[in-house]
Amino acid sequence: MTNLPPAPEPAAAAETPGSAAPATDAGSEAAVTATATAEGGAVPDNGPVPGPRGPGEPRRPTLRSDVRASWPDGLVALLITAAIFVLLYIRIRNKTSSTVTVMPFMADAGGFWMYFLSQAFGWSALLWAWGTVILGLMLSGPRPGRLPLSGPRLERLHRTTSLNTIALIAAHALLFAAELVRHDTAAWNSAVATAFVEAFVPGGYDSGTGQIAMPIGQAALYLAIPLGLLFYVRHRIGPKTWRILHRCVIVVYVLSVWHTLLYGTNVWYDGWFRTSVWLLQLPIAALLLLRLMRPARRSEKLPGRPGATAGARTGWALRLGGRLAVAAIVVALVAVVASGSDGGRSEPPEDTSSTHNHD
Repeated sequence: MTNLPPAPEPAAAAETPGSAAPATDAGSEAAVTATATAEGGAVPDNGPVPGPRGPGEPRRPTLRSDVRASWPDGLVALLITAAIFVLLYIRIRNKTSSTVTVMPFMADAGGFWMYFLSQAFGWSALLWAWGTVILGLMLSGPRPGRLPLSGPRLERLHRTTSLNTIALIAAHALLFAAELVRHDTAAWNSAVATAFVEAFVPGGYDSGTGQIAMPIGQAALYLAIPLGLLFYVRHRIGPKTWRILHRCVIVVYVLSVWHTLLYGTNVWYDGWFRTSVWLLQLPIAALLLLRLMRPARRSEKLPGRPGATAGARTGWALRLGGRLAVAAIVVALVAVVASGSDGGRSEPPEDTSSTHNHD
């Protein structure tokens, strides 16, 4: 997939941690994409900070309990990652993968198996981020009449997929760094330092497209962790502050997809695989638009006309702008998928002789 956290992308979703949970409010609907998140039993917009749990009240979800509950979902993620790795390995060995076209020296599947494993974790991370976004939009927006799981179970699933998304992104990045160390002929301490800079320091990777794509992936990783885990301290920072911060998680997912399309050697050229990545964004954009048109909170509804005060008019304009922006994104995605003009390259790069040199 990509050469650093995809991500993710997301990132992030309804009332839980995640690298892909869309959100919007009066001040953020005009952003690229956004959608509000809702706690299991809606907290008023200006409600008090939740106090200690009283006798007979349900236990508040904790990071420890959700980590324990995440193992079935995590096991599935590992199995999917293993299947992707086998598929990538076979395609490299048979020289049918575009990765070999981009970087011919990687035709040695056994010699670069760790790089392909990193790619596999990247693709599964993006898939889990996509699912987390879908779950978040379903939980925070209008829900279908019939769902396979109850609301609380969907909320827990959303939290566990979020945690596993963060883990998959981290594994993707760490394996990429390990691959750099493995092929570095310098002393081990120098190799580790160089790999750390290239894999985790923005601007440290200075080759080709990676100069842009790598910082994008790094940003997805560094935003996913704190934004995703804010759910577990929401009772300390207050529900309103938590909602505002958590709504930024959509950025993680956007960065992840951007990183993938820009740097993923598997989707380097035009073709059905790259177009499919664009196609998968269509249900997210459609659910987001539905979420904006039918918000759960009264304060997020769009009045028929702006208010009398300057603040009310500004909020009204932002909400309207957000809805129009997402509607435009839906139209653009349909156009990309229908036309096949998905931004892929039509010809191999002229120089593919340098290690990891994506030009």
